Amino acid sequence: MTPPVPSRHEHYSYSAYADERMAETFEAARFGGPIGRLLAETQERIVAAFLSPVEGRTILDVGTGTGRAAIALARRGAIVTGMDASAEMLAVAERRAAEEGAAVTFRRGDAHGLDATNGSFDAVVCLRVLMHTPDWRRSLSELCRVARHRVVLDYPAAASAAALQAATRRVAHRLGARVEAYRVFSDSAVRAALARNGFRVLDTHRQFVLPIAFHKALGSVSMTARIERALASVGLCRMIGSPVTIVAERVADDTRQRY
Repeated sequence: MTPPVPSRHEHYSYSAYADERMAETFEAARFGGPIGRLLAETQERIVAAFLSPVEGRTILDVGTGTGRAAIALARRGAIVTGMDASAEMLAVAERRAAEEGAAVTFRRGDAHGLDATNGSFDAVVCLRVLMHTPDWRRSLSELCRVARHRVVLDYPAAASAAALQAATRRVAHRLGARVEAYRVFSDSAVRAALARNGFRVLDTHRQFVLPIAFHKALGSVSMTARIERALASVGLCRMIGSPVTIVAERVADDTRQRY
């Protein structure tokens, strides 16, 4: 029997984002500054490439937050629905979409039980979400259920510098601190969960070897590029790069020809 999902009052992934101040400051905190912009631009480029061709496709962005990925995909011609459990985050997303002239439909919804029929979207995108959900396997199963062809998701790698920060945050959370005690993932666990839901990984992108916090403190895109290029040249990005973004296809379909 599937265990119940913790209520919004029991898990930070609901309470932390049900806050107007958090919603209003989210973009600046996550994507402000030169490295934040690099993160956002890289994410937009990789997601678009993984879902190509985008124009005319129906795409569901689960955990859309303030709508960054949804708006970017809509600008490229996709028919996008953005879904999030936080009304506060959705309010910001709707305002941003209106300001940028992006046609996105935003709906309230929970990743653990998506209000959509099986295979009702060509593709599903889920970024910076599974690391926070109370039951990531149940959420991933929902992404796969409603995706007709492809799923794009990301996660911090267990074999990366992110694992140390994640462990520190989990300890702090147990001690009562108000922190986002996110989890990290092994590639094998994610691939196995996708396989159980009838999907196989098509492609993978890994971004940084050193922690994002280090690069943000450095504050130089050119220096970050030089450092990461040097580390990638000896194979470290392929081994321990994070965050990891993957695209998976439904095994039952010859997606590469029919998508």
